[in-house]
Amino acid sequence: MPHLPPVPLKIALRNTPEIELWPAALLHARSNHDARALSRADRVLRRKRDSAYLAADLPEGLLPLVPNLRRERGLDDALDALESTSPHARHGLEHVGELPLHRLHERLDALGIDEADYAARTGLDLVAEPDWLAFAGFDRYRRPLWLRIDAARHWLRLREHALREGILLEAISGYRSHDYQLGIFARKLARGLAVDAILAVNAAPGFSEHHAGLALDIGAPDEPPAEESFERTAAFAWLQEHAGEHGFAMSYPRDNPHGIVYEPWHWRYAAA
Repeated sequence: MPHLPPVPLKIALRNTPEIELWPAALLHARSNHDARALSRADRVLRRKRDSAYLAADLPEGLLPLVPNLRRERGLDDALDALESTSPHARHGLEHVGELPLHRLHERLDALGIDEADYAARTGLDLVAEPDWLAFAGFDRYRRPLWLRIDAARHWLRLREHALREGILLEAISGYRSHDYQLGIFARKLARGLAVDAILAVNAAPGFSEHHAGLALDIGAPDEPPAEESFERTAAFAWLQEHAGEHGFAMSYPRDNPHGIVYEPWHWRYAAA
């Protein structure tokens, strides 16, 4: 019987409004200096808006990886999270908190998105980020897949169930921060697209189910990612029949009330 290797869910991403605390072993060095620091570090402070490595947590203390680390926005929150993180800490569902939304409001204003109008028009709610996420293996592109702990457990069970029946499911992406979604908008605006055109295919920053760490995009081998053609695969047929047994549902079927295009690849775990 086919079997997937176990995934250590105890590996966690600590999350703060401006900075993420990554397990150093899951990061790739970008310079010789980074390589030396990462080889000895337990965790690395990574800026969310551009993924820059800010500091490495070494046995002898914190090693800055950028000039003027002390001026970094959100550093105090990150240091508090680092201090409260123990390699031996037991995480549980009851310990997952939510990050504040205050900075998101001003960033939506800067994009010219009326938060209340958008919510009323789409029926979507603002989604807070969790303060920690569990490592759920790697996605199709060998990037760490982060999900909320309950979603991670059920995704791994879903994937194992599918494999036992000869279906290989691939994760395309899981948790995405508000900054990630803002980056999508920034890149598309730079290419000359209008905000309304972007909103036709991308949820407004703060309104994506991916922010909560409960949703993931699923694909199948040799299929292009996030394309409607996924509905013609055996993987999609299997998900339609069995995903509900593991707590997952397709968020955006055809003619969904949110005005989002049909996304047969996007599935969300319904947290208890």
